[in-house]
Amino acid sequence: MPLYHTEDQAMLADSARGFMAEEGAIAKQLRHFRDIDCQDGFGHALWQQFAEMGFTGILVSEADGGLGMGHVEAGIVLEEIGRNLTPSPFLTSAVAAATALGAANAELKARYLPGLLAGDSVFAVAIDEGAKHRPERIRTRAERAGNGFKLSGTKDFVVHGGSADMLVVAARTAGGDDDADGITLFAVPRDSAGLSQDKVRLVDSSMATHLTLDGVQLDADAVIGELDGGRAVLNRVLAAARAGAAAESVGVAQGAFDMTATYLKQRKQFGKLIGEFQALQHRAAHLYSEIEIARAATIKAQQLLDGESEHADLMVSVAKAKAGKAASLAVKEGVQMHGGIGMTDEYDIGLYMKRDRALAEFMGDVYYHADRVAKLSGY
Repeated sequence: MPLYHTEDQAMLADSARGFMAEEGAIAKQLRHFRDIDCQDGFGHALWQQFAEMGFTGILVSEADGGLGMGHVEAGIVLEEIGRNLTPSPFLTSAVAAATALGAANAELKARYLPGLLAGDSVFAVAIDEGAKHRPERIRTRAERAGNGFKLSGTKDFVVHGGSADMLVVAARTAGGDDDADGITLFAVPRDSAGLSQDKVRLVDSSMATHLTLDGVQLDADAVIGELDGGRAVLNRVLAAARAGAAAESVGVAQGAFDMTATYLKQRKQFGKLIGEFQALQHRAAHLYSEIEIARAATIKAQQLLDGESEHADLMVSVAKAKAGKAASLAVKEGVQMHGGIGMTDEYDIGLYMKRDRALAEFMGDVYYHADRVAKLSGY
């Protein structure tokens, strides 16, 4: 399959690019909500506009009221989110949580999906239990209690957890902490007794929480998918979120590159535009190539996910690692080529560096996924 968009996907990209550049611009969204110390870190009015555009239902099936599109289309929206540093719960709600709810029973879908499709609800996924992304180890426990379950444990860096109406929580219902089997996913309402969250502001001004589950009581109908068989659903959620994060990282890289290229064409030194200096031209050309390779790897991963290929998992980690490296290079080169002003808050280039740092850790950093690529390749 060619590594470029179809005609319909190109139309979606044009629509998303114009919408995000206008409504999701840095001055209107990121700087505004950062400067007023917003405890959500994003605007709910914009989230409802996402719904009006149909974005929130991209990965929701047509039978459930969504658009029934795929990860390529979700990635198109995410790249524009990254290009404009638009703060939104799209990745956690419309990608990660929506993927989980795709495996839920009809009652859970009817309870939560309409709110997502209308832009009235925000969801989060609570997986990690430490400073680094290690979903292979789940210590949070869910024990049988009457007709339901009692959840106990902690989760760290739950992005948008404090704003979420529902959290998808991965807990262990059988086996040891490191076992692949014995995992179950639960839909946990935000107002559940015994659920507490401590908010933390991340480096890019987005909000996350440290979550504590202290005997949270849930009915049996809160189970997403199969009891003890949630690892397969969790893996789909992880793949969707990782591919989405890769797409957003490509957008961050592209946004930083565009801003830097514009600056090279405007700033003069020694009577010449600095973009005329061959050393900077070489660096810009190298960066352009790295971004295009990262974009191609990400589109390939999305296509394999949509095709349910057995090779999708490997390519998702390739994309996450490659996009992370490209974005890191783009923001560093951007700050350096801007010179001293690149370190000031007045210029937006530094905001791209902050978003890159947060995205780099989300769902596994470059080193985690490089190691995973090696292991999946038999090394």
